[in-house]
Amino acid sequence: MQPETQSNDSENRPNPTTEQSTARAAQQAASQRAATQRAAKQEAEAAPATRTRRDFLKLGAGVLGAVTLAEVAGAGLLFLQPRSLDGEFGGVLSAGAAASFPPGTVTEFPAGRFFLVRAEDGGFLAVYRRCTHLGCAVSWDAGENSFVCPCHGSHFDFFGTVENPPAPSALDTFPLEIVDGQVQVDTGHPQSRDVFAPAQLVYA
Repeated sequence: MQPETQSNDSENRPNPTTEQSTARAAQQAASQRAATQRAAKQEAEAAPATRTRRDFLKLGAGVLGAVTLAEVAGAGLLFLQPRSLDGEFGGVLSAGAAASFPPGTVTEFPAGRFFLVRAEDGGFLAVYRRCTHLGCAVSWDAGENSFVCPCHGSHFDFFGTVENPPAPSALDTFPLEIVDGQVQVDTGHPQSRDVFAPAQLVYA
């Protein structure tokens, strides 16, 4: 009977190897949980920085695009603006010797976009060819002795005053002066007016 009692005691005695394995497994599990928690914390701390960099890059790209668009628009406006060089539209143009224009005549200057009118009494008037209705270019009809707009039928008399609407006012004029016998027309500063007045004429 004694041997059986010894066998039962050995079966109930704890196994040191099993306890060590269990302890190691628990320790490893605890280490993994700690590592996972640290990684999650680091990711959470890094996320705002990542978003901040992304937002900064988006903002930078937007600003760069706006600057580029502004430069393109500015270049386009400069291209569309009348040039102000002397001898070209937008600048001072020399029409020629005052004596070369007979009284009672109208001379067109396509490059300057104006007509040089010389009245019967010798006075000069530089008339802008742009219709005051919608901006179409008028032409001089010598047969009718008037300026005619091809777009909507407006007519203007010898001095540019409206004879037939829908144009609301007389053709604009450009400042001019006679310098050493030469007619100088400043096409960079159009002057609006309602009707013609003798004071608008310039004499040599």
